[in-house]
Amino acid sequence: MLTLAKIRPPAVAGLFYPLDPHELRRELQAYLAAVRDPGSPPKAMIVPHAGYIYSGPIAATAYARLRPAAAQIRRVVLLGPSHRVGFQGLAASAMEAFATPLGTVPLDREGVELALGLPEVVTLEAAHAHEHSLEVQLPFLQVLLDDFRLVPLVVGDAGAATVGRVLEALWGGPETLIVISSDLSHYEDYASACRHDSATSAAIAALRYEDLDYHDACGRNPIAGLLWLARRRGLAVELLDLRNSGDTAGPRDRVVGYGAYALH
Repeated sequence: MLTLAKIRPPAVAGLFYPLDPHELRRELQAYLAAVRDPGSPPKAMIVPHAGYIYSGPIAATAYARLRPAAAQIRRVVLLGPSHRVGFQGLAASAMEAFATPLGTVPLDREGVELALGLPEVVTLEAAHAHEHSLEVQLPFLQVLLDDFRLVPLVVGDAGAATVGRVLEALWGGPETLIVISSDLSHYEDYASACRHDSATSAAIAALRYEDLDYHDACGRNPIAGLLWLARRRGLAVELLDLRNSGDTAGPRDRVVGYGAYALH
């Protein structure tokens, strides 16, 4: 039986997404229902992590693709950038489960221990405690997947090859989904952000991780690791959606960019 001491509680429920589980489920289902003809399930995807009213519709364009594979996906390897804690490498968690208003997601301890066997990965609970980039992805996964376990990794200061080697070790087969959490440009005016994000998106589509910097995407390090590995494995990137907060729920003088991508 899980003990509360071994469960990471939600840190941004009621802030980034609804605290009430019924409201949360309704909101997610509305975002997913709005996606028409979503296409085939990806092996990996890049999705945004802002408040749902801003980035939820964009993230849904990727998550809707998981429907046909819901029973097949048993493990999700989830990487996102650290917004609050500085550290070298990647941070794993010693928790047994992560909680959201929709319930608990058990961690894949075998996968976590495999990651910890690599020199780049350490256990650092402080990196997970208040980090939203991973947490906001969990409710989407909970409403879509039948039964899955999680390998959550917060990415600190780590190069593309470092992150890519960790992803390669956890790649698995069709039972494993890779999710990279990242927003794009931050706080530019609408027209500037559109130009900036289009250039960033072109680099992602061409697997040019060397052309990405931190002002292009807050999740630049995990994105770079995925693109490094995508080159080695011959994966292609498909752009699913590219918008910003000025398109969804915010003003257009200072916007944040969001992209959704599927890798096949």
